[in-house]
Amino acid sequence: MILARLTRPVIAALLALSACAPMAPNNGVTRQTATFDTLPAMRIPASAPAPATRRSNASIATEFMALVFQLESGRKLPVLSRFEGPVTLRVTGAPVAAVSMRDLDRLIARLRSEAHVPISRVEPDQRANITVHFLKRAKLRNAVPHAACFVAPGVDNWRDFTRRPNAPGRDWTQLTVRETMAVFLPADVSPQEIRDCLHEEIAQALGPVNDLYHLTDSIFNDDNFHTVLTGFDMVILRAMYHPDLRSGMTPGAVARRLPGILNRINPNGRGGSGEFISNTPRRWIAEIEAALGARGTGSAQLTAARRAVAIATENGWNDNRLGFSLYAQGRLALAQNSGLALNSFEQADTIFRSNPETRLHAAHVSVQSAAFALSSGRPLAAIKIVDDNSAVALRAENPNLLATLLMIKAAALDASGRSAQGDIVRLDSLGWARYGLASTGEIRKRLSEITALAPRITAKANQ
Repeated sequence: MILARLTRPVIAALLALSACAPMAPNNGVTRQTATFDTLPAMRIPASAPAPATRRSNASIATEFMALVFQLESGRKLPVLSRFEGPVTLRVTGAPVAAVSMRDLDRLIARLRSEAHVPISRVEPDQRANITVHFLKRAKLRNAVPHAACFVAPGVDNWRDFTRRPNAPGRDWTQLTVRETMAVFLPADVSPQEIRDCLHEEIAQALGPVNDLYHLTDSIFNDDNFHTVLTGFDMVILRAMYHPDLRSGMTPGAVARRLPGILNRINPNGRGGSGEFISNTPRRWIAEIEAALGARGTGSAQLTAARRAVAIATENGWNDNRLGFSLYAQGRLALAQNSGLALNSFEQADTIFRSNPETRLHAAHVSVQSAAFALSSGRPLAAIKIVDDNSAVALRAENPNLLATLLMIKAAALDASGRSAQGDIVRLDSLGWARYGLASTGEIRKRLSEITALAPRITAKANQ
């Protein structure tokens, strides 16, 4: 990675790539945007069974207890709570595209086949254990400003959620048996964001109510690198719904039965030892939340990210938590200190690539690496970075990430004098972008910003 000072236009474009935030339509016309007045058909990632977890059962048991018997706030849960018997799910509220209903049905099929959860979808007018309710994003954010989507126990509609905050069954720590849950999602976002919310919130409605930042292979982690349920997640859910467990069991009773359960459902995990992972202190979590939350100024957020890096370093971490701290610091430093941003991304990339479990994390950092290579006049380097990371993004079912990488590759091909190949790659990127981004305007704006990163073709363009 080249540690060079960036111009303000380049910084602005990189900030947009980092945030992946909704963007307004672009009125400027470039060669690339003018070429594709009609977007291609949406490309939808295939939903396949997740690769089996490579963890030992001892490690899974440790994580199970932390995920199932503690809330994100740190409050302990006195007993195991889950649905008993068949679980029904219905969809209500604002209409959504057919692709999102297909994603929901694929998720239900995976939960049945991989986690052995007896869940099925029923008609909207039927009573159900889980209600998935869609509404406008602005309405959802007005009620819960810092949540893209969320699950609430003890309610099955939006009115009860907003008007009965203290209704019986709303406190997770008081639950013994789960009977009614509501998942609230925005309807007016990209198909990928809807799918990601479906995976995370339905999984939480069924199972763990905690997130652990040290997990490298799970959706139950607020770093949001994994966005669809993994093999580890399915083992956790399958163990939680195993017939040897039942609602109301204490942590001690569950811990005694868990090793036998895991040995039966995950025989490949037998014999290994549990890896010691240090606890993640609340003060690090608070700094990460301050850095990446909606509150505060850019300088305050960068200061929080710096403190998160310092805390991770003080604790001797050299894992995904330090990598995530550096990644956050890099994103926030782009507008203020390009040298710090580039150095942070480089360090994060080194950490993530040192562990096979964090190759997806590294692929997210590679967006910045490829963009820097493109903007510094090294299109072949940008192409190689994209080629090294595209398969990871595809396996992770992340079209947003894949589309961005392919847009960078297309611009790099243009810059190296291969515009015909660039158009083919760009067309491919737009199909993925239709699933990963929320609107045509957002797609064209991102394409235009990436195009603007590439310098004019020069004699050094192929270096």
